[in-house]
Parts: sequence; C-alpha cells; structure tokens
Amino acid sequence: MTGEPIIKFTFAVSDPELDDERRQKIANKLLQEIRDLDEVEKADRAEDLNPEAGSKGFATLIGVLTAEVSMKNVKSFLGFLGDRLADKPMKISVKVGDKEVNIEAKSRKELLESERIAKDLLAAMGDGKNA
Repeated sequence: MTGEPIIKFTFAVSDPELDDERRQKIANKLLQEIRDLDEVEKADRAEDLNPEAGSKGFATLIGVLTAEVSMKNVKSFLGFLGDRLADKPMKISVKVGDKEVNIEAKSRKELLESERIAKDLLAAMGDGKNA
C-alpha cells in the first residue's frame, strides 16, 4: 500500500424484473470475479446497517456488494463492472473518506462517470491538492 487514496464502491443491480434469488446469484458470481481482480483491495457483500428489530447478528443486503479500489485502479474496475453489468441498471455509492455520492447508472458511460466523481471528491477533500 503506497498511501494512495482508497475509493469504496457499494453497488447493486437494481433491475426490477429480477427476483431476490436471481439478484443474489448474480451478486455471488460477480463477487467471486471481483475478488480475483488485482485492482481490488477488498470486496465483500454489503451488510445491513439497520437490521430489523429482534434480528440477531448481522445481515447482508440481497444483491449488494462493496469493493475498495485505489484511485489508480478505478477506471479498470469500473470498466470491468460495465462489461459484466452493461445491460442492467445499477445503484452505486462512491465513498472517499467521509464524503459519499449516490449514482444510478443505466449504461457503461454513466458507470464510468463514477471515476470523475471519485476524483472530484478527492480534490474536495484535499482542497484541490489531489486534482
């Protein structure tokens, strides 16, 4: 680790035509592929931070994944996601430090816009020093 900023992506396939079981199958397959990527520092299923009252332990959100990627690898990671999920609408959260932006992507081009947003967040955190 060279001290390069890490961008945390949380994303989900949000296709209303898919049932929970199908979304989870897509997510499980995608998670294995993401974990095999050299560009990804860490990947996992997203945990539900607001579980229902009375539930024990932690719960994962159906079809929702997280990945931590260094800034230099963001473009190739987003390209990978775009190739795998090009025809499926996605909801993405881009988090840099304590700043977070939510994006809905319906195309590969919109997905790649996340890279610019991550760079803008880094620049804002460093008052323009990282731009």
